[in-house]
Amino acid sequence: QVQLVESGGGLVQPGGSLRLSCAASGRTISRFPMGWFRQAPGKEREFVAALNWSGSRIDYSDSVKGRFTISRDNAKNTVYLQMSNLAPEDTAVYYCAAAEDLGVLPTSQYEYDYWGQGTQVTVSS
Repeated sequence: QVQLVESGGGLVQPGGSLRLSCAASGRTISRFPMGWFRQAPGKEREFVAALNWSGSRIDYSDSVKGRFTISRDNAKNTVYLQMSNLAPEDTAVYYCAAAEDLGVLPTSQYEYDYWGQGTQVTVSS
């Protein structure tokens, strides 16, 4: 089993930045594809970003491309999401997820096996 814990969320003004962290425990995630998703009130959970075990393959949703950067430190069993130029529409609960299928770069929530509890990001002036 893998336990994932997100941190780094909070309240930020439009145009600001935040860095989310996702710390894993229970098993090493160094070989797992990892992803970030978000869910705004009244909306479905949506894909944000994903990367493979080495970081050599990365994918972003169009809505965050150029503003968000996903990365990982396998030695620390941690994945990050650097968010810049934040806008009110980025307000959501952000979740990290791990997939056991090593050969894919999942963008669908249904392809992920483990989830964190989420961290709230609110962008407001």
